Amino acid sequence: MIEFLSPVSKKVIAHKEVLPEGVLGKKIETHTNLGELPDLKNVKFAILGILENRNDVDYIGETISLDAFRKALYSLYPGNWSQTIIDIGNINKGETVQDTFFAVKTVVEALLKRDIIPLILGGSQDLLYAHYRAYDSHGSMINLANVDTRFDLGDAEKPINNKSFVGKIIIDKPYNLFNYSLLGYQSYFNAPEEIALMEKLYFDAYRLGEVTQDISVVEPILRDADIVALDISAIKNAEMSYNNITSPNGFDGREICAISRYAGISNRVSSFGVYELKDFKNAKIGAMLVAQILWYFIEGVNFRVQEGEFDDEKKYTTYKVPIDDDEVLTFKKSNKTGRWWIELPFISGVNNKLKTPTLLPCTYGDYLSATNQEIPERWFKARRKNEV
Repeated sequence: MIEFLSPVSKKVIAHKEVLPEGVLGKKIETHTNLGELPDLKNVKFAILGILENRNDVDYIGETISLDAFRKALYSLYPGNWSQTIIDIGNINKGETVQDTFFAVKTVVEALLKRDIIPLILGGSQDLLYAHYRAYDSHGSMINLANVDTRFDLGDAEKPINNKSFVGKIIIDKPYNLFNYSLLGYQSYFNAPEEIALMEKLYFDAYRLGEVTQDISVVEPILRDADIVALDISAIKNAEMSYNNITSPNGFDGREICAISRYAGISNRVSSFGVYELKDFKNAKIGAMLVAQILWYFIEGVNFRVQEGEFDDEKKYTTYKVPIDDDEVLTFKKSNKTGRWWIELPFISGVNNKLKTPTLLPCTYGDYLSATNQEIPERWFKARRKNEV
């Protein structure tokens, strides 16, 4: 792993030295000398920069600097956290983009095997493909949640770029993807055929308005995710003071930080990436918002609560809702956290991907809808996907 990593820049190291005591920069062990990584023992989070953007459809030769994000994050005070954070530096551009992809896959995979959560600051979002491929040895199906304005399906037959990487994730072997969830898409940025394909594949897609109307709708989606990624174009331009974000619509600062915290609270999320970062040296507000997004994710992880075994009746309350003569929906509510799940039963006689009854995270609102004879859409999609 170490051979793919370059140290954090001297400018950031110098900035770290003059920070006041108690801030994150004074607590984060940093990769400062080439070939000398901080000790990985008992580490929970590793900040990783990826300086690659050549597959950006708008690439014109510009370089990436992540110094502004690191300076902003280092300047924040931690919460009442017990976990250790390190900064392992950057993956530089390889001779080819595929070389960079190989380095990303190798480094992220090595961190995951140590139960370290990678906090990725990345260039063009096609890097999420390599991020996802780090899970090839995970041994189970993967759920990917992406906060983005676009589906990024593209034409999977053409070379990968930052607007087509999801198509590659879906069709490339090994087939590890069980579910892809998109949070905050804006219809006018997406071709109708891509919207139709998302429906055909039974993936979850939530429009920006659906999420901003009730931000808690993302909680069960993120509770069920292994990977959470954020394209900063999902944030409205006014929040970022950054010229490369062209849409006036998107999430505001509080909404995106709430989403990040939900991702952190999820017991299943094992990596978190922020993509489409470029040079923010003239956009300090945007750099600070990205730093706060990472802060809230870390905060969420520190407040994770492990649920008990689902077959322990003392820890859960079970509710059965008859839908018709042949269908009964089973809900479980945690007596510890108040979180809800709905059972997705094993379906005999079909090529069931999961092979066991599965509990799908849901909301209390889903339970109320079921009592009114309305089947939750996510349950329907998950069951249909399980049958395919």
